[in-house]
Amino acid sequence: MFFSLFSGIISRKKERIDYTLELDNNNHSVFLLYYHLILVVKYRRKVFSDKISQYAKDIFVRICSSYNITLEEWNHDQDHVHIMFRAHPNTEISKFINAYKSASSRLIKKDFPEVRRKLWKEMFWSRSYCLLTTGGSPIETIRKYIENQGR
Repeated sequence: MFFSLFSGIISRKKERIDYTLELDNNNHSVFLLYYHLILVVKYRRKVFSDKISQYAKDIFVRICSSYNITLEEWNHDQDHVHIMFRAHPNTEISKFINAYKSASSRLIKKDFPEVRRKLWKEMFWSRSYCLLTTGGSPIETIRKYIENQGR
């Protein structure tokens, strides 16, 4: 659910920028938390096809509802996926990522035998992942906005 709350003007070197943010909300707060997650297949094996990617995406959508996460974008290359999602402040993102990696690894290897031939051990995903915060204004714009408060 989106909550339209924040309208403002930022002044920067005589330049005015008008903006409106669509924020998520819960009982006591409003927020806008976007993340970019990159997951890599173990040993960077080239196993992703459109069909496997769609299957992995469907698993993501099923699991994310239990963690107050909403999928925004999904795309894949042969050996990794890029995922953009929104989350609530109380979401335990590392627990969600581990739950997703565990479930998707098990289900992908069960339903796609060709993957088992390329990844013979239990793991499908690399142990590591890349998680970046995204969205909103550029950091420098926010820095200037904060500096100019109360002036």
